[in-house]
Amino acid sequence: MSETRLDLRGLKCPLPALKTKKALSRLRAGEALVVECTDPLAGIDIPNLLRETGDALVDSRNSPGLLVFHIRKK
Repeated sequence: MSETRLDLRGLKCPLPALKTKKALSRLRAGEALVVECTDPLAGIDIPNLLRETGDALVDSRNSPGLLVFHIRKK
């Protein structure tokens, strides 16, 4: 399985969610996307986006100043 990394550090709401959605649209079922962002609102926006798209949030980590989401395209 391939994994795509998306560095969205420094972008503010709504750009992390919009760019994540665009990246997911380019993936095939089963492929992975790792999203790194610094906007605290992405912690709400990206899980909400995944509920809408039906894609799976495999893991998320919240380090000081950095959010990392591991997503699997369905």
